Amino acid sequence: MTSPLLLGVRHHGPGSARAVRAALEAARPEAVLIEGPPEGDALLALAADEQMRPPVALLAHAVDDPGRAAFWPLAEFSPEWVAIRWALAHGAAVRFIDLPAAHSLAFSEETAPEPEATGNEGRDVRVDPIALLAQTAGYDDPERWWEDVVELRGSRPAPSTAASPQPLRVTSSDGSPAAVPSGPTAATSGPPQPDDPAAERAGEPDPFAPFLALGEAMAALRETYGHGGHDRDLVREAHMRLRLRAAVKEFGGGVAVVCGAWHVPALEARTTVAADKALLKGLPKVKTEMTWVPWTHRRLARRSGYGAGIDSPGWYAHLFGVPDRPVERWMTKVAGLFRDEDRPVSSAHVIEAVRLAETLAVMRGRPLAGLTETVDAVRAVMCDGSDVPLGLVRDRLVIGDVLGEVPDAAPAMPLQRDLTRQQRRLRLKPEALERELELDLRKETDAAKSRLLHRLRLLAVGWGEPVGGRGSTGTFRESWRLRWEPELFVKVAEAGVWGTTVISAATAKAQSQAVSATALGQVTALAEQCLLAGLPEALPVVMRALADRAALDADVSHLAQALPALARSLRYGDVRSTDTAALAEVAGGLAERICVGLPPACIGLDANGAAEMRGHLDGVHSAVGLLPDAENVAERWRSVLHKLAGRDSVPGVIRGRAARLLLDEGRLGEEEAARLMALALSRGAEPSDAAAWIEGFVGGASGGGLLLVHDERLLGLVDSWLTGVPAEAFTDVLPLLRRTFSAFDPGVRRTLGELVRRGLGAGGGAAPADTAVPGFGPDLDTARADAVLPVLQLLLGIDDNNLTGVPR
Repeated sequence: MTSPLLLGVRHHGPGSARAVRAALEAARPEAVLIEGPPEGDALLALAADEQMRPPVALLAHAVDDPGRAAFWPLAEFSPEWVAIRWALAHGAAVRFIDLPAAHSLAFSEETAPEPEATGNEGRDVRVDPIALLAQTAGYDDPERWWEDVVELRGSRPAPSTAASPQPLRVTSSDGSPAAVPSGPTAATSGPPQPDDPAAERAGEPDPFAPFLALGEAMAALRETYGHGGHDRDLVREAHMRLRLRAAVKEFGGGVAVVCGAWHVPALEARTTVAADKALLKGLPKVKTEMTWVPWTHRRLARRSGYGAGIDSPGWYAHLFGVPDRPVERWMTKVAGLFRDEDRPVSSAHVIEAVRLAETLAVMRGRPLAGLTETVDAVRAVMCDGSDVPLGLVRDRLVIGDVLGEVPDAAPAMPLQRDLTRQQRRLRLKPEALERELELDLRKETDAAKSRLLHRLRLLAVGWGEPVGGRGSTGTFRESWRLRWEPELFVKVAEAGVWGTTVISAATAKAQSQAVSATALGQVTALAEQCLLAGLPEALPVVMRALADRAALDADVSHLAQALPALARSLRYGDVRSTDTAALAEVAGGLAERICVGLPPACIGLDANGAAEMRGHLDGVHSAVGLLPDAENVAERWRSVLHKLAGRDSVPGVIRGRAARLLLDEGRLGEEEAARLMALALSRGAEPSDAAAWIEGFVGGASGGGLLLVHDERLLGLVDSWLTGVPAEAFTDVLPLLRRTFSAFDPGVRRTLGELVRRGLGAGGGAAPADTAVPGFGPDLDTARADAVLPVLQLLLGIDDNNLTGVPR
């Protein structure tokens, strides 16, 4: 090599990666320069570690503001990763040459660099070079063009009947057409030649031809569009040129550069050192730290956030990794996935899908069946024309849930290292695939897992999300949904300002939040979090803040909102053997103040206020039974509900809800419930207020629909009122009624409809006069009751004799 070898690529492409590897093998440079932050030079040696497994990413964050961070992801099929591994394997120097992260992290909209005029004034529209080249070549899809021209090169020989891609033609600034070869047979006359050109003489493809073709195309585009609206690229390219000059001075001509193809013309441009340094003068700068972090294929597929915008990373990894016959091997993967999901897929399906994909490629003039052809073939052959199973293929194979791994030697913040140690000790391996975790808090290991996950949630590291368990609803059970995302490394870095270990950081943050909290509900929620997370050192500070806020807050709605969290905290404290005496005292005081202040607070509320207060009513009712001295508190609470149910000045939704809560507890007789409903639905009541009473009485997830099914007397009252609503008021109450009844289960709604259609009290549906419970028969059906005995015998493991005398 006598001059720098510029290898322009598209980031994260298997064809580019193969081409880079072939070019490096042919040129054998002494140094490889790669587009990336120079702060990562010290970390490049870790890429050769056996524990390093892509996809991975370089993470840089500001020391003083860890939330200001940036990622540089690399996959197995990324040309930059291939170049790094080649250089380390062959003893070549390898360095990053892009703008330092210290500058890029300091940039903002206000501080973005404004380079001097370069003849590109007015060209501020951002240009997508790949889209322009694809459009010039006659493609309507840039991804498909890039696949045909680059990614499918070398995967296997193209079908003999397939049409080869035509030479790409772009127009230079003077209007004359410039032919740029776009296929794998493109010739080259400019780039450095290998020391031994025997391979080319033997008829093998020139490894430098694709880069020459792409470089000429980008040069034509940049001649027309300038920087294409990418203002900051001028600063980045100035820094790349300075680093390239330094490398050429150190190593002579034996230097190869792997960078985005868009930057190749800028690196070839003849500029002075003084001009490049002038562009870099005065750039903002922050102190940064950098490390390797695991990455995921799913994150590579995202175009927002830190994603790389690769639509099909799983497919690209397949193209790069398979030695031959990529379509056949891909169809085999798809068949294996379907078989794992119990879909009947045979070898004949695979053979036919491969034939169809290759036929489609020939018909569409593609050099090889791409992802579009394989998807069409799978849909037609394996999915019977349905798109539903294809969602599984896209999720599991086209994108995938591959999570990379970095070696232990990679630098990390103390908090991250402590988290990693705990993950290994508790066998909680971070995984990109979402999974559910069931914990039994009576087991020490599961309790430790629960504390760790709750501490991370307190630190805003959302690795786990609590979900409703499928098993017991007792306090010794917890269910979590776990999924590790690369952004969580940034969250851990941000949390590092609170401490060097998870428990110390969570404790410090809880104490700080308790002191700065302004609402009582915030403090009660924080107390619950501290108990769940096992933070005994934070509880005294939280309890002092809780007592202060509870004493000063006179808003009943705030008190009602805070009580459920306190009650849950008392229950969690019991299962975790935590001393909650101070918490119980505060909770008891809140309950007393709610009982005194709630009735007057419910008067004069508008519709929104009444709906909010109804939610507080449910929360307080569920919390009362969990408090110390529950019987006395519950008795006072029932008297409050009686007041609310019978007071006309209280909004209908609250009156109806209070009556329902009393009915469910057996503190309101059936006759009294019917009387209250009749009063609420009388002709003198406003239709809107009556509809609100119905919503409070039977609405929500309280089983109100079943109540109406089994008590036709109540259903008859609702039916009679509904049929008597005036036409002018019906349109006003209809949305409220629809919202109420739409919350019922479909089976309940169907049964109610059948009861109304047949006529209430007809067909034996009405309860006889001597029925003990409205809607039920006067006595048990012993034949139906005996049907459960075999199941009971099986569950208890006893014989028929032992069931003798069992009460029915």
